[in-house]
Amino acid sequence: MREFSGLTGILYALAEWIMRFFTVNILWFIFNLPTVFLVASFFFSNPDVGIVTYLLPLVIFIPFLFVPTTIAMFATVREWILNNDQPSITKSYLLHLKKSYKKSMGLGLALTGIWLIWLIDFQFFKGLNEMWGMAFLAFGCVLFIYTINLFSLSAHYQMKNTALLKNAFFITVGKPVMSLFIFASNLALFYVSITQLQFLLPFFTGVLSAYLSFLMFYRFTLKVEEKVQAANHKELDPK
Repeated sequence: MREFSGLTGILYALAEWIMRFFTVNILWFIFNLPTVFLVASFFFSNPDVGIVTYLLPLVIFIPFLFVPTTIAMFATVREWILNNDQPSITKSYLLHLKKSYKKSMGLGLALTGIWLIWLIDFQFFKGLNEMWGMAFLAFGCVLFIYTINLFSLSAHYQMKNTALLKNAFFITVGKPVMSLFIFASNLALFYVSITQLQFLLPFFTGVLSAYLSFLMFYRFTLKVEEKVQAANHKELDPK
């Protein structure tokens, strides 16, 4: 990064960060155009058209497109937060996508199965009782946080998928403050993007969500690592 002082330095840094967010979000959005088209068609379509018509293609697009490209986006913003050099933002994103695609696809298949089970249960219990419907809606919010934490874990640690799925659960339920922040920040971001500033959706919303979520996750991991190091140091101290 070039060094500038004063107002010039502030403007340069601001422009660079805007370009970073813009480039990655555009790449992610283009890769997910089929998913975006299906979701938009579902919300604006004839209500007589069954949900299965849209659900079947999504079962393919989510594990093979959405999850791998989203994890690559989390891995890219991770490098920004860790101040790792990125000669090319585009090349960095595509490299993360290529390196982690097979593993991310496996996570995508697992996540698709989990979300599909939730959706079926939600539709069933919502029809039986309003209270049950609200309970499963709340569980869906927790599942959303779990998914975000899973993306952050996959971008930050080298683990088997089974370990990632398990640890994402422990983090989600074990750190309620972090989970609440992730949910609230994403809810506010998506609400503003959908209802007020729609232009953010293809240009900034996805990457802003990834950045805020991973930043909170990374701060949590730093605290955990500090505690582990302190405990190990204490054990090594002579009595």
